[in-house]
Amino acid sequence: MPELLEVEYYRRLAERVVGRRIASVDAPDAWYLRGGLTAGELGALLDGAVVRGARRQGKLLLLDLDGDAVLGLRFGMTGRLVVDGVAAIDKLEYSSGRREPRWERFALRFADGGDLVMIDPRRLGGVELDPCLDALGPDAASIGPAALGAVLDGGVALKARLLDQSRLAGLGNLLVDELLWRAHLDPTRPAGGLDAAERRRLHRVLRRTLAELDGRGGSHTGDLFVARDRSTGCPRCGRPLARATVGGRTTIWCPAEQR
Repeated sequence: MPELLEVEYYRRLAERVVGRRIASVDAPDAWYLRGGLTAGELGALLDGAVVRGARRQGKLLLLDLDGDAVLGLRFGMTGRLVVDGVAAIDKLEYSSGRREPRWERFALRFADGGDLVMIDPRRLGGVELDPCLDALGPDAASIGPAALGAVLDGGVALKARLLDQSRLAGLGNLLVDELLWRAHLDPTRPAGGLDAAERRRLHRVLRRTLAELDGRGGSHTGDLFVARDRSTGCPRCGRPLARATVGGRTTIWCPAEQR
C-alpha cells in the first residue's frame, strides 16, 4: 500500500493543483529528495512554476510543470497525499490516519495560499525531479491482452512476475493476491506456464478487478482481504487458505481452487 488504485485517487486529487503557481517548496527531510538535489536547489528550480498536468505511471504520480519539467512523487508503503487540507484517502491499511507534523515529508505551497503535502510515517516514499520512467513496465490499468501475455514469460513464479514493476507497473501485494484468487490461478505457478486461455482470463479478471475495487475504495476492499487478516477460509468455498512467501511477499491463496 498504496498500490495503483490509491495512487490513481492521488492523481485525481492532484488535478486540483493544475493551473496553480508554486510559491515555495517545503522539504524538511533531505533524505526524501532523490537525484542529489537539495531542498534549496529544488525550491529555486520550482519557484514560480505552474503545474500543467497530473498523471500516473504505475505507483508513481507525475506532476507536469512549466518548461517540460516533471516532478515525480513516490509514496512507498505508507505515503498519503493531501491537497488544500483534503486527503485523497483518510487512512491506508497498515498505516496511520493521523497527520503528525513530523510525518510531512514534502510540500508545494501555492501562490493562492493552498498546498500539496506528502505525509509518510515510515519515510519509504520520495520526490524526484524528472524521474526516468524507462525502468517501469506498461501500466496495469491500460495494458492489453497481448502485452500482458508478453509479460508472462519464464520460470519465475506468477505472483513474482506480476509484482515486478519493471515488467508491469502498478500492482502490489493485495491486488495481485485478489486478482489471482479471482482468476483461479496458483501464485506459485511459473508465469510462462499459463496457456492462452488462462492468459486471456487473467486479463479479463485484471480489468474487472481494478474497476470494481476502484469503485469500492481501494486495494484493501477485495473479497479476499477479510480472510487475509482474520485467517478465515476461502470466501468462495470455505476451505483452508494457504499462506507462504512468494516473490518476497506474504501470499494468500486457495489451493483447492487456484491451479
